[in-house]
Amino acid sequence: MAECNKIRGTVVLLRKNLSVLNDASLVGKEVCLRLISADAACKANESPGKPAYLEEWSSSKHIGESSFKVTFDWDEKFGVPGAFVIQNNDQNEFYLKTVTFEDVPGDGRIHFVCNSWVYPMERYKNDRVFFTNKTYLPSETPKPLRYYREQELRILRGDGKGGLQEWDRVYDYDYYNNLGNPDKDHKYARKILGGSVDYPYPRRARTGLPPTESDPDSESRLPFLMSLNIYVPRDERFGQLKMSDFLAYTMKSIFQYLKSSLEAIGGTPNEFDSFQDVLKLYEGGADLPDIALLSYIRKIIPLELLKEIYRTDCAQFFEFPKPQVIKENKSAWRSDEEFAREMLAGVNPVIIRRLEEFPPASKLDSKLYGDQNSTITAKHIESNLDGLTVDKAIEKNKLFILDHHDALMPYLRSINTTTFTKTYASRTILFLKDDGL
Repeated sequence: MAECNKIRGTVVLLRKNLSVLNDASLVGKEVCLRLISADAACKANESPGKPAYLEEWSSSKHIGESSFKVTFDWDEKFGVPGAFVIQNNDQNEFYLKTVTFEDVPGDGRIHFVCNSWVYPMERYKNDRVFFTNKTYLPSETPKPLRYYREQELRILRGDGKGGLQEWDRVYDYDYYNNLGNPDKDHKYARKILGGSVDYPYPRRARTGLPPTESDPDSESRLPFLMSLNIYVPRDERFGQLKMSDFLAYTMKSIFQYLKSSLEAIGGTPNEFDSFQDVLKLYEGGADLPDIALLSYIRKIIPLELLKEIYRTDCAQFFEFPKPQVIKENKSAWRSDEEFAREMLAGVNPVIIRRLEEFPPASKLDSKLYGDQNSTITAKHIESNLDGLTVDKAIEKNKLFILDHHDALMPYLRSINTTTFTKTYASRTILFLKDDGL
């Protein structure tokens, strides 16, 4: 008979509310864990060990981050734990941060980084499973873990059906059939992007909202003030502090639009007339809205959202956080070095490529767009090439280009003549210096 060992663990989690039970028989059994073996000789249906429960769950009155002890009976024939199942019998969800097992026979200490919300078990069709941070190739994954990993993958993929709730953990995708609002008026209908054989992309996260009444192929949209409730896997949502900031700055932006007195900041409504007008947003902001505007805002924005705006940092109503780049020097953003740094740190630096010909030439049809080749000359840039000529800099692979020109030019006429937004088809040449910065 195999020897039975005790494995002790520490569970760190964050509670939103105190324990609530509908069944008195579950006192002391609110949160249950069962270990899963990583032993290849163990079958999947034999792997989960005996249940163990978080100690002192009911007696703990602490809201926020807490640590709980748990003790397992672990039969040595199961080998080393590779995962665990957790069941939440409480009526409140909690955020599971880490689980650590001490003195595991044959392995010592095993640490799980979880960082996930765990809802009451009746919300799930399958148990929540967490794996150790040890990685395996598919062919080397122990059979018991392979079974649970495949099951986890099916859960995350979803089945493409039905509406999704906050406790679902589905990372499914859909085409863009929710860009318009045909129920409001036919003129607000929009074409569907993606979903065809020739153009399957772009894609968006599937939300499972019902179709519109006017067009069964279009998905309905939530009202503006409810748009924050659109489905996003709970683990991917903003944390409380981040959401508070997001709401505050969103509402401030809305108030800017509503507040007619802001026109006094600049001479032109809805526009900035100087960079100083922009800086005013970061240096003291504007006065609070008048009573009439506040009354109107209160009618369209729930009190809960308004409360988020008045944070303890005492920021003025229209004052935005100052960008890091101008905290020390208001003109720092205007330098070529900062412009290049922001390009490299941007959302898509991989479109920067090595410059192979100078001046840059366009591949657009000149019959449709005219001569779109660059008119920049060597005289324009050679003073910034550390003594190199343009040809020598290209030969030494020191010149690069960020070229938006050909990609944007076909759309410029439509954008600039039909919208208030103006855009430009720019080319930016970058020089690789020897200073290592």
